[in-house]
Amino acid sequence: MSTMSSDAVEPYQIKVPDAAIEKLKAKLELATFPAETSFSNDWNYGAPLDDIKRLARAWQENYDWRGAEATLNEKLPQFTTEIGVEGHEDLRIHFVHKKSEKPGAIPLLFCHGWPGSFLEVSKILPLLISGDKDDEPTFHVVAPSLPNFGFSQRASKPGFGIMQYAEVCHKLMLRLGYDKYATQGGDWGFMITRAMGLQYPSHIVASHVNFILTKPPSPLRSPLLVLRHALGWYSAHEKAGLKRTGWYRSEGDGYGRIQTTKPHTPGFALADSPVALLAWVYEKLKDWTDEYDWTDDEVLTWVSIYQFSEAGADASLRIYYETTHNPAGGEGMAKILEWNGKVPLGMSYFPKDVIVLPSSWGRTLGPVVFETRHEEGGHFASFEKPELLVGDLRKMFSKKGGMGAKIAF
Repeated sequence: MSTMSSDAVEPYQIKVPDAAIEKLKAKLELATFPAETSFSNDWNYGAPLDDIKRLARAWQENYDWRGAEATLNEKLPQFTTEIGVEGHEDLRIHFVHKKSEKPGAIPLLFCHGWPGSFLEVSKILPLLISGDKDDEPTFHVVAPSLPNFGFSQRASKPGFGIMQYAEVCHKLMLRLGYDKYATQGGDWGFMITRAMGLQYPSHIVASHVNFILTKPPSPLRSPLLVLRHALGWYSAHEKAGLKRTGWYRSEGDGYGRIQTTKPHTPGFALADSPVALLAWVYEKLKDWTDEYDWTDDEVLTWVSIYQFSEAGADASLRIYYETTHNPAGGEGMAKILEWNGKVPLGMSYFPKDVIVLPSSWGRTLGPVVFETRHEEGGHFASFEKPELLVGDLRKMFSKKGGMGAKIAF
């Protein structure tokens, strides 16, 4: 067991080998698509045939990965460092790190989920590090590729669950000299930053989330919420959110059941077939957003980070299994969805997220210091609605009446 690692932080530039790009194009050239039917493009059945054919052809013939790679390297300062994880090997972690030039900036860990990556910080990074007003909060931003994702190393042992991801993120912040910091997360980033609040509360000044999960109201724990639910005492936005949540749980969560129970089986398809990977991820990009107008280049850059992932696209699925099958992870998940009074909490609800619960449910998670329900936006808020998400963080950490008035850096 190793818990020690080198403290070195090394600059990093993405440089996918030419052979990997050539292999991708060769596989796309040989791709076999499903036979066409009268309902091949019906979204109710999954990713449409015409969309996947068009994107696969563009990926093979027109898409410029080298151009996308150069843009990422230019706009996102990237680094790697080795982090020791209790019970696991030292892992090489890839991350984006950009400091604000304004004094008093707040260190902020941005944590992605699945099927996301560090790419999700790209639009909010320039907004977070700068501020037009003197009293507007700014941030030193750290956005890691989680282990098993992107250009971070894959874990080689079983049992790498939520608490281990939280350990990596916390140790990374300490490595960079941030003993006190804020967190922001959606999707698995919600779970991981919540776990950080449980394990390292003295280090986290506040946590903001744009994906909110809680335990359902129970007669013993929250009788008033049970009564409100039974009587339907919700706002129009909350009722719409519950309807969206119901749709997701009945029609949109099939992938989750597979990845939670047998991640290696779809992993073969994602590792071997770029078309399978494209369809698997593209469906989520469309279904989980609020009619966001994805360009082909945006989709292909997003999927290419999985295709060229150092860990392999298949490794990203294991977080689902490990979280539900690791006894410690299961216990941790239960606590993640309970009250934690040690970390101030901010919440942003977006109507086309996959789970959109009533505000009263979210308030059972901790002391809420900021809360808003938006009229638009979906699961990938930092990419769909960067200005809204950054605006929420600025309000939450405002130096006039927000958390910024209570903390100093």
